[in-house]
Amino acid sequence: MDTRPDFTHRDPAMIDAILEWPMTWTIARLALVGPYLLGGVVKLTDLPAAAAEQAHFGLNPPAVWAAITIAVELIGPLLVLSGRLVWLGAGMLGVFTLLAACVANAFWAMPAGQDRFMATNAFFEHIGLIGGFVLVALVSERAQRRDGMGRA
Repeated sequence: MDTRPDFTHRDPAMIDAILEWPMTWTIARLALVGPYLLGGVVKLTDLPAAAAEQAHFGLNPPAVWAAITIAVELIGPLLVLSGRLVWLGAGMLGVFTLLAACVANAFWAMPAGQDRFMATNAFFEHIGLIGGFVLVALVSERAQRRDGMGRA
């Protein structure tokens, strides 16, 4: 009896239809970058709260860090969504996410307990987001090469 997996089967027709629907690519990118875009808009509309957030994490001067955060949270998603310089937008958000995870979820510096448990989970969830940014840059790059165009 052959126990090797059979990789010749096709995906269900409904899954193929979803994955081939042109809006799926846009919706997936929006789902990935939407929280950052929303965060940037919220911070932009309440600069004192944005600076207070940076001060809470010990970043000085807080207003400068708030401005940098707002810029990254607005520019990165717009690049990813526009299909132009996706690698740059995804890279900005990936580096930002790694730095934010290290600052806000430094579980390695916490004593054992509930807070450390929660920070550990949040840290590795952020690592997963970074993987999503790498994937969106890879898919975009491959689509550009396939289509011979500057957009994906």
